Amino acid sequence: MDNFKYTAIVDWAKDYIKQNGLKPDDRFLTEKELCSIHGVSRQTVRQAMMTLERENIISRVRGSGTFVTERAVNTAAVSAVPAKKSVGVISTYFSDYIFPHIVTGIESVLGDTGYTMQLSITHDQVLEETQALESMLSSGVCGLIVEPSKSALPNPNTELYRKIKASGLPLVFFNAKYEWADFPYAAMDDTSAGRKVTDYLFECGHKDIAGIFALDDIQGHKRYNGYMESCLAHNVKGSERNVFWFATADKSKIFGYAKEKLLELFDKTTAVVCYNDMVAINLLRFCKENAIRVPEDLSVVGIDDSRYASICEVPLTSVHHPHKKLGAAAANMLIGMIENKNMACSDMIFEPELIVRDSVRKL
Repeated sequence: MDNFKYTAIVDWAKDYIKQNGLKPDDRFLTEKELCSIHGVSRQTVRQAMMTLERENIISRVRGSGTFVTERAVNTAAVSAVPAKKSVGVISTYFSDYIFPHIVTGIESVLGDTGYTMQLSITHDQVLEETQALESMLSSGVCGLIVEPSKSALPNPNTELYRKIKASGLPLVFFNAKYEWADFPYAAMDDTSAGRKVTDYLFECGHKDIAGIFALDDIQGHKRYNGYMESCLAHNVKGSERNVFWFATADKSKIFGYAKEKLLELFDKTTAVVCYNDMVAINLLRFCKENAIRVPEDLSVVGIDDSRYASICEVPLTSVHHPHKKLGAAAANMLIGMIENKNMACSDMIFEPELIVRDSVRKL
C-alpha cells in the first residue's frame, strides 16, 4: 500500500521486536516478508530497513541475514509503557488482497486524529487472535479494531471478549463479527453481495448456478444466504445441491483434492458464484487446466473486486468491497467510542456495487 509510509513500518518493526520477545542476535524478518506483511514495494521496505539499521535496531550481515541488536531490546524494555493514544488493530491477513487497503483506511484516520496503531496478524487462527488480544491489552491500548478469526465457528475467546466488554475498553469489529459478541462492526453487506452476483447471472439467462463458499466464517454464510435468496426469488429449487463448501485455510487446495467433485458439479451447471475473487481466480486456472472455457462453457463471478479481478486472464465480474472506506469507518467508530464513553455506536454496513467484466456469458 503506497501511502503506508516507511516510518510506519519502522514503528511497526520496533513493536514487533517487543511483542515477540526477540533477543539480541535473534533473526529478524526479511525484506520479502516485510513486503508481504505490509503490502508495499521493496523500495519502501528497504528505506525502512535502512532507518532501522541507522538507529541500530537491526544489523544486516551480508549472506547471513538480518538480526536484532541489543539496543533494540533495551529500547523495547524502556518503551514498555505505550502512549495513551495507541490503538490495537488485529487483522486475519495482510497479504496483497484487500487487507492492506482496509488497514490504510484505518491508519489514515488514526494518524489524522493523533492516534498511533499497533498492528497484529492472526492468519485466521483463533489462538493467534488470543495472543494478539492479550499482547495488546498488556501494552495498554486505548481501543481495539478486530477482524474475527473463523467467525462462524465456536470460539475459545468468548470469555476474553466478555472481560474486554466489562472493562469498558472500546472495540470495533471489521468485515465480520462474532454473532455472540456485543460490539459494533463495519462491514460490506455480504448477503447483498451474494445476491447481486447471483441475480446478475439470472439476468444473463443462467438457471443452473453453482456456488463455492467458505464454511468457517460468517461472510461465507452470508454470501451463501444471498445466493440462496436469489435462487428462490427466481423460483429455482434445489440450488443447495449445487453448493461446494470449503474451509478457508484450504481455499487454494480445493481444486486439487476435490477435482472430480468439482468437475461433476460444473458439468451440470453453466455458472459459478465464488466466495471471493481469490477462489474465482483459482477456478479460472482450474478451468484452463481442464479445457473448460470461461465464459463460453462456464461463467464465473467473484466477490470483493480485488485488484486481481481486472488483470486476470479473464477479467472477473465481481462486487466492489469498500475497503478503504470500511477501514476509515471502523476507525471513526472507535475514536467516537474512545472520546465519548457514553456514545451508542451503530453498525456501519456498506452496500456493494456490481462491477461487470468479461467472465459471464449471456445465454
